[in-house]
Order: sequence, then C-alpha cells, then structure tokens
Amino acid sequence: MSEIKYEIIKRIGVLSKSDSGWTKELNLISWNDRDAKYDIREWSPDRERRGKGATLSTEELSALKELLNTIEL
Repeated sequence: MSEIKYEIIKRIGVLSKSDSGWTKELNLISWNDRDAKYDIREWSPDRERRGKGATLSTEELSALKELLNTIEL
C-alpha cells in the first residue's frame, strides 16, 4: 500500500480536544498533491497519526454552512 501524502495548507481551527490530547480540527489540506479541500478529522498531539475524516470541496462546505445556519441550538 502506498503512503498517503498530505500538506496542511491552512489550519482553520480546533473543534474539540480529548483528554488524550487528540484534536478534532477543520483544516484546508492537499491530499496526494491534489487541489486543497476542507477537511474535518482528528489528529494526534504530535500530528504523526490521524483519524478518519470528511473532506469537503468549497461548494460542499458552503452547503454545510447553509444547513448549519438552519439549526436552532
């Protein structure tokens, strides 16, 4: 299995942090030298490991933002 390459283009923000130090973050990431996309996933404190996540295009992120704006908390 080939190694997955990634480059964090922009760190946008931390959504949460666990007691073990892992953080769930929203970042702009280029995966395997492709165009950067928005990415939500968990990262270990040393950034050597990452959890499964969701990658969104600009259009998908915009649609998600609109959906979230309809939710009353």
